[in-house]
Amino acid sequence: MALGPLMIDLLGKELLADEREMLKHPLVGGVILFTRNFDNRKQIEQLVSEVRAVRPRPFLVAVDYEGGRVQRFRKDFTVLPPLRTVGQVYEHQQQAGLLLARQMGWLLAAELRAVDIDLSFGPVVDLDYGASTVIGDRSFHRNSKVVGQLAVSMMQGMRDAGLAAVAKHFPGHGAVVADSHVALPIDHRSHAELSPDMFPYTCLIEQQLPAIMAAHVVFDQIDPLPASFSRKWLVDELREKLRFEGAVFSDDLSMEGASIMGPMPVRARSALAAGCDMVLICNDREAVLRTLKELDSQSDSSNASRLVKLQGFNRLTYDDLMANEQWQSIQKNVTRYLDATWFSV
Repeated sequence: MALGPLMIDLLGKELLADEREMLKHPLVGGVILFTRNFDNRKQIEQLVSEVRAVRPRPFLVAVDYEGGRVQRFRKDFTVLPPLRTVGQVYEHQQQAGLLLARQMGWLLAAELRAVDIDLSFGPVVDLDYGASTVIGDRSFHRNSKVVGQLAVSMMQGMRDAGLAAVAKHFPGHGAVVADSHVALPIDHRSHAELSPDMFPYTCLIEQQLPAIMAAHVVFDQIDPLPASFSRKWLVDELREKLRFEGAVFSDDLSMEGASIMGPMPVRARSALAAGCDMVLICNDREAVLRTLKELDSQSDSSNASRLVKLQGFNRLTYDDLMANEQWQSIQKNVTRYLDATWFSV
């Protein structure tokens, strides 16, 4: 069965009969998991196994797993510090910050791979301008060069453990006050003024970044459409100028920042036409059903080939991971930064 361009969510901790039928639809190519889907490690591993039974690989299973306040699984998983802490460690001692970024990437990836998850929507590479509360401590730093270095280190750690990184939110969500979950943010800066925001993507693309997630933010000096629906951003800038060859995801099309594009099937069609390889529809089951009914079949082989490359690899079982000396050492180092007094050690 082909890898379709829609990523959908599930309602609870068990796979429902109607969800099994939706997963079989040729337009569905992936599932994103949330906290509501999680109780403990064994349960989430079983849920992923049930999804795989309905849709074997290359079907993608994803989760938002950044550390800090955006970490969907906690019980039986290592609680991770926010990315801002990584930036603070870097300021204190650069090599320690780079090591922490790589170790966090490896740790979160190894634990997610142990339950057979393919990719995490992270790291966040938005700059911390102090304007966006929805970004806030999810950002590494204000300095674009620091963000670029730390993001590359985290991506490499994730890759070492077999998980694809998805940098977000292209081309940048850090300078707008509005939260695209509940409003349409508009950034009035010129293209030249946006160059710091795009610098981390340049660093990551040079190191074979697997995927990005586009922002529901309008940059009105460049295009009146949100970046997630803009060929100027996704094709002219990302594909042609930055030479990005990985996969492009939309942010959740149910967010208010996407509503400007109309009904959900229109949003999905518009995002795919603009250059997204896969679009997310979350927290709106009726919208998913309408889109599956109304969206034309997508047959672009280049889209599918980019998505297939995001499958996870190098999976260790949970028991093997817990016995792994690398996990034990890294887990000890990463968790010590949860203590606010780490800088005095």
